Amino acid sequence: MPLLLSLQTHSQAVENLVMADQSIFYLSCMLQYFLSCTAVVTKSFLLVVMAFDCLVAICNSLLYTVAIPQSLCDLVVAGSYLWGVTGPLVLLCYALHLNFSGHNVINHFFCEYTTLIAVSSSDVHIPHLLLFAFATFNEVSTLLVILTPYIFILVAVLKIRSASRRRRAFSTCASHVTIITIIHGTVLALYCVPNSKNSQQTVKVASIFYTVINPMLNPLIYSVRNKDVKD
Repeated sequence: MPLLLSLQTHSQAVENLVMADQSIFYLSCMLQYFLSCTAVVTKSFLLVVMAFDCLVAICNSLLYTVAIPQSLCDLVVAGSYLWGVTGPLVLLCYALHLNFSGHNVINHFFCEYTTLIAVSSSDVHIPHLLLFAFATFNEVSTLLVILTPYIFILVAVLKIRSASRRRRAFSTCASHVTIITIIHGTVLALYCVPNSKNSQQTVKVASIFYTVINPMLNPLIYSVRNKDVKD
């Protein structure tokens, strides 16, 4: 008989309103984790690409189409998705070797990795260590690479004498910086702190930022410079 897991929502009211049966198959839960993790990791690398896009748009806007051709865009998107699949796939392989018995309750509103492996009867030291190593490497590497173009952007903007042009240049990066703050700030707090003692409630609340709030705000954040949106 396939192993069933139950997802514990934030309140009984939400559970009753949204779905009467909170059970999910073990493999389905693993798939849900894999897809959500792949989306977050891929987006973190796409944010790196967007940092260089902002650099070219501000410092060399007249040669934008030459500096960033369509072939380069296709390559970096493919590379981002490749890395976005590779890391979570390694974590998934280790999770699939864990032992689960009986009916388990996941204290979360979706199949988040730490809460998923927490209900296993196996030793989860290695999966936790792998998650910490992968998340730390991903965050540190992407943030360091993002910092590089922003140093050049800051220098270029400070050289602009016109206050209106300076504001326009800063507004070009505003959406990007906002998304970076939401995603990377949450991931750093949750997964890149050794021996983190975050409560389950804290993990659930923090997870809302990169699974619900960020996608919900994306249309507004990325179109905030649009005149119709402002009106």
